[in-house]
Amino acid sequence: MRVRWFFFCLLLVWMGKGNDVVTAQSGESMTIIALGDSTTAGTPGFFSPREVLPEGQGNPESQYAYWVMKRHPEWTLLNRGVRGQRTDQIARRFDYDVLQVKPDGMILLAGINDLYQGASIETIQNNLKAMYERAAEAGIRVMACTILPFDRAMPEVRQRLSAVNAWIREYAGTHGVGFADTYEAVNDSFRPGFLIGTPDGLHPDVETYRRMGDSIADALEAWLDQEKK
Repeated sequence: MRVRWFFFCLLLVWMGKGNDVVTAQSGESMTIIALGDSTTAGTPGFFSPREVLPEGQGNPESQYAYWVMKRHPEWTLLNRGVRGQRTDQIARRFDYDVLQVKPDGMILLAGINDLYQGASIETIQNNLKAMYERAAEAGIRVMACTILPFDRAMPEVRQRLSAVNAWIREYAGTHGVGFADTYEAVNDSFRPGFLIGTPDGLHPDVETYRRMGDSIADALEAWLDQEKK
């Protein structure tokens, strides 16, 4: 319910600025932490500002944060993705990357490296849940994202990935957390479980990062629309 109240408050501000969410970009600002691993950082085309100080390095279009801000320049997404990290490693930098910033919201996309390295479903769920709850306790609202497919995944990894994603969807629905199905946004409908576009079989290409950004922006806009009705 906390995240619903957050976006409801934003809606109250924007209602006088325009009749729909997309056109209501009139300078109202919102700072959001994009927290995660390589699929947040922008690998392989971009190193996040967390990886290469102070502004990152590479093609900025190779990150979903770029595409969200392209649609909503009044939002500031701070890319805090670090390639190769598991959920427990991301959790260890939560204070520095999230709590010290005191953002309006946090987008969390993580778990692929846990799966790749053999972590259990329960371990990933517990780590994600802990970060969701820590954000809520600090008054930071959460957008939970599903873990992306990757082409090299073995059948057993795909099964665990599907289970974790089902849990993320359920958790968001029962705890008032925002939800973006980034898995579905980049899943190849002709080859389920594979990325629509990838330069290395592991990470999205630029067009696929754009799809991720659109999925997250759509989820935020839909939330505002829902509160409007």
